[in-house]
Amino acid sequence: MNIQGVIEEAAREIKQADALFVLAGAGIGVDSGLPDFRGDEGFWKAYPPLEKAGISFTKMANPRWFKTNPNLAWGFYGHRLHLYRDTNPHDGFRILREICDKKPDGYFAFTSNVDGQFQKAGFDREKIVECHGSIHSFQCSEPCTKEIWRGDDINIDVDESTMLAADPLPKCPHCGALARPNILMFGDWSWLSYRSDLQEKRMYDWLDSLKGKKLVIIEIGAGKAVPTVRYQSESSSIRRNAKLIRINPRESDVPAGNISLPLPAFEGIKNISMALKKL
Repeated sequence: MNIQGVIEEAAREIKQADALFVLAGAGIGVDSGLPDFRGDEGFWKAYPPLEKAGISFTKMANPRWFKTNPNLAWGFYGHRLHLYRDTNPHDGFRILREICDKKPDGYFAFTSNVDGQFQKAGFDREKIVECHGSIHSFQCSEPCTKEIWRGDDINIDVDESTMLAADPLPKCPHCGALARPNILMFGDWSWLSYRSDLQEKRMYDWLDSLKGKKLVIIEIGAGKAVPTVRYQSESSSIRRNAKLIRINPRESDVPAGNISLPLPAFEGIKNISMALKKL
């Protein structure tokens, strides 16, 4: 089947669905202009000072920096915080939200991204799971309590030539220790997960309510390097007897009986939307 035929097949499945389960990895944000951290080269292109220091993404995304070099830790996360605040979601988010809003049994979005782009695009905050947390939420680095708070009023002054943040750095309002983003990092034993846990509980309650309904799963921009999203989409497809539509320009292979669209996020969503209008 040619690519247009696959697009039309995906559109038919979505048209017939009672509910949509949307899952997204980092690839969905590339069309919004967000950096692609795929491999060290992609990461270092976005952060040249870290290339000079020989620090990879997996090394940088580690809570130990908040103890050993807090200005570098907040330089990296502060830069990302402002980048995500300043970035507008591409139009594919709006198109996808409009498709989801038409479904009689609703939708849920599950993402490994910490950027808050789904919320910014108008998706219902009560129907989003951020499985790795959110850069817009903060916690104590110790942590002294289990409190998670919004950091909307926090601005980090970052020298992009060194990727170091200037003092003062964000502090815990309870104990005065260094604050950190409420993001799951590599080797992270201090991440407070209850915010994401509550999101997941709402998601599973919704999925359980769909017995006898036709669910379609749309996975966008999720790779194999950190396979959290792919695992969730494939396991949900099997458990819920749901068709999986995978949109990914590089790693679009799917289990037998499902739909593979080897396209970037915006192009894939736009083409499905155009095909839907003809049905």
